[in-house]
Amino acid sequence: MRRRVGSGVSAQRGAALLLAMLTVTLVASLAAAALWQQWRSVAVEAAERSRVQSGWVLTGALDWARLILREDARSGGADHLSEPWALPLEEARMSTFLAADRSNTPENEDAFLSGQILDLQSRLNVTNLVEANKVSETALKAFTKLFEQLNLPPVELGQMAENLRFALDNSPENLSKSQAFLVPQRVEQLGWLGLSDTTVAALKPFVTVLPVRTGLNVNTASAEAIYASVPGLDMAGAQRLVAARARTHFSNLAEAGKLVPEFAGQFVDGQHSVASRFFEVQGRLRLEQNVVMESSVLQRDGLKVTTLSRRRMANSPEVQGTDAAAGQVPVRR
Repeated sequence: MRRRVGSGVSAQRGAALLLAMLTVTLVASLAAAALWQQWRSVAVEAAERSRVQSGWVLTGALDWARLILREDARSGGADHLSEPWALPLEEARMSTFLAADRSNTPENEDAFLSGQILDLQSRLNVTNLVEANKVSETALKAFTKLFEQLNLPPVELGQMAENLRFALDNSPENLSKSQAFLVPQRVEQLGWLGLSDTTVAALKPFVTVLPVRTGLNVNTASAEAIYASVPGLDMAGAQRLVAARARTHFSNLAEAGKLVPEFAGQFVDGQHSVASRFFEVQGRLRLEQNVVMESSVLQRDGLKVTTLSRRRMANSPEVQGTDAAAGQVPVRR
């Protein structure tokens, strides 16, 4: 009988110990879950705060760029790379733009801003390939020279030109074909017209996609773009133009033609220019461990500067260091 009583007491003690261990484990699990939820809420709140702050800063930077372009338009004349708008903003601490009293800016929340304004008319415009629902021979020759210079397959150029013509043609007989192709809004979307990723990457520094036909600004274009835009011009002649404008920009197309007199007649309005209407504003904000980049396309007509599109990209540890497109940002005109 004593053995049975002792065994019963030991069993009860063992059950009580097991229950206590289970209780401790359950409490620890619940506490860990609550702590994780609290940490997650703080992280989400911090990320949302950074997103909102980044949006306001980049919007302010865009407004500042619009002001610079508007003030540049007041002086009139040519657009060239020695003007204030063409000077890039190297990464600078945001507090340097604020008042002397920086007590309200915590050091662990310092933001760094950088950016630049690019002349989109310094590149060959893909939209020029189509004129009056037909492939433009002049533009096609320019792109052919560029494809040859970059060792790109010419068959892809033919596909791009024809597919763009179908995409832009709204006539009833071609309506079914035009619906098969989307009109690209930026260079990265040229794959819609049949270009391979390799070709798009090679073309990106030299071409653009604008809503209307535009001339190439010889004051800002690269030697490759100028070479491609003038039939018969060799690369040495294009480089001579680029070197000459670095000393003194061209006030008109006649001045550019004087440097290559045998091709002077090929610098004509519509195909070339010394002023620009379309610009791209690139902004980059680094806030703690997060990086937000924004690209905006602006159209300038006189003193009116209109925002055509805005695209924002985020790069942070939460996306493992890769760019994550945040989609289109509402345009404030």
